[in-house]
Amino acid sequence: MAEQVAGWIDVPVGQHAGKWASRGRCRRILLVVHNVTSATRLLDIIPLFRGDLRTQLLATCTGSSPFKAGVTDLLASVGIPVLPWEQARTTSVDLAISASFGGELSLFSSKLAVLSHGAGYNKILRTDGRTDGRTDGRTDGRTDGRTDGRTDGRTDGVFGLSAEWLLTDGAPLARAMVLSHPEQFERLHEACPEALPTAVLGGDPCFDRILAAIPHRNRFRRALGVRSGQRLVVLNSTWNPESLFGDGGADDPLPWLLPRLAAELPADEYRVVVVLHPNIWHGHGPGQVRLWLDRAERAGVTLINPLEGWRQAVIAADAVIGDFGSVSYYAAALGAPVLLGAAPTDLLGPTSPVAAFVARTPRLVLHSALLPQLERLIDEHQPLAGPDSPRRLTTAVPGEAAGLLRTLFYGIMDLSEPDDPALLNPLPLPPFQPPVRTAPLRVLTRLRPTSEEVTLLRVGDTRQEPCATGTGHLAVHEDTLDQGVLSLADVILRHGNTDDPRIGAPREWAASTLARFPACSLAVFIPGVDTCEALFRTGDFVRLHSETLDPAAAASALLARVEAGRAADRVSVRELAVRTGTTVHRVTITHVP
Repeated sequence: MAEQVAGWIDVPVGQHAGKWASRGRCRRILLVVHNVTSATRLLDIIPLFRGDLRTQLLATCTGSSPFKAGVTDLLASVGIPVLPWEQARTTSVDLAISASFGGELSLFSSKLAVLSHGAGYNKILRTDGRTDGRTDGRTDGRTDGRTDGRTDGRTDGVFGLSAEWLLTDGAPLARAMVLSHPEQFERLHEACPEALPTAVLGGDPCFDRILAAIPHRNRFRRALGVRSGQRLVVLNSTWNPESLFGDGGADDPLPWLLPRLAAELPADEYRVVVVLHPNIWHGHGPGQVRLWLDRAERAGVTLINPLEGWRQAVIAADAVIGDFGSVSYYAAALGAPVLLGAAPTDLLGPTSPVAAFVARTPRLVLHSALLPQLERLIDEHQPLAGPDSPRRLTTAVPGEAAGLLRTLFYGIMDLSEPDDPALLNPLPLPPFQPPVRTAPLRVLTRLRPTSEEVTLLRVGDTRQEPCATGTGHLAVHEDTLDQGVLSLADVILRHGNTDDPRIGAPREWAASTLARFPACSLAVFIPGVDTCEALFRTGDFVRLHSETLDPAAAASALLARVEAGRAADRVSVRELAVRTGTTVHRVTITHVP
């Protein structure tokens, strides 16, 4: 009996579900998940069924993907019933939706709609099996033994547009193959004409959500802690041995690139976040990924949630260092400057949009100074234009995916659409994620002879001096990994709440810190994003406030001003002008009794 099989659910489907389900007459919609990546694209379209009491959503995982980790937790967080694959394959459904291939999808052929889980269909399925993550020589990722009915030996096709994925025993696998642009119809006709009758123009719901959120770009930048005068750089990688994050290509760019982010990019002029493909996160494990990027995180780089936050980061970006994956392509479609750190053209269909993008996009030059490359990329950028540009080819129907897809889905179910308009969820405002720098900072300052302005440069690699002139000092966070460095610090920093009993009041903490570390000239307590309180050895206790400058940077500028003799023994300055790059920040200084 189905209900007696261990792990099978009894409600809302099962042999006796009619006895237990409160609403048992609903049309059944099965979301067929392969991995976290494909699941996220299915989450985009769940809102198309909101408010419809006639439908019941279900989910299952085929188990055919090498990237199984994370799926169980993600589906549990969605809160819809999850069927074991063996139960799903025997359950009658009215609509099945997948965002990938593999597994026994042919069981649902008459009710199956397949979406892309990226920016269209671009990557080649190589016969050595590397692009699907297999190491056993299988190139199709299938576990059901079905064939595509081909006898012409064609096997090296674009994933999702070739016969080995689209046909089963010579017939189309799906009822509907959703494409986002007519150019995909043309390539489908060339690669697998038998599947062309199933092709449907449905747009790109992921990109539609991005487009709708563009007006909130400044909010997303503030959420990521991007300050006035800062440029946001998104470091992005798809999964693959030859991706930016991979070590299987001719070069392994990551060991060189990660340290350069801290060593070359001034902390107050650049903000860096990292967006990694879910298959990297869940293939290697989130804990391992964080270990690999630990040094970069301590230098102020932020890792972005691979499920939701990546789209907001791309919208907010001033530049992207990426590769041949969909995120870099979406960034280019928005007009953002992109620098490719990995671009193996043999992994791409030669006539695919991403291949055209890769051919026209500048490359990151390894072992050459990073900062000039980024400055040139941003200052000289012209968005890609023309008929093969990412903006033109990402979707032919911008903003229309919700309506087109809902009409398709309800047509397959033979059900009338709801009266309410079809709408996707707006992208949420991400949590506030300012940079957290606990690695020591090398600070260089210059005072102009004819003005009271302080020019300041901070970088996160103290093992070498920045390529700039000025008076240097060392600023170290109290939570730095190497606690021995605190004895060398000129400035010691502490983030916290002013009423935290574990730390004590700011003045109390600062006095204790100066007593512990005789070489320290200034102890700085930072309770918020725009304010800090600082204690000098003279006993002067001041509060610094700036709407645009990191309070830690403001404290370093004040120390430079005082130590240069621009103030008497006691700190007398009330306002400070601080220049970082081309931006001048105003800092107000209040003496605290």
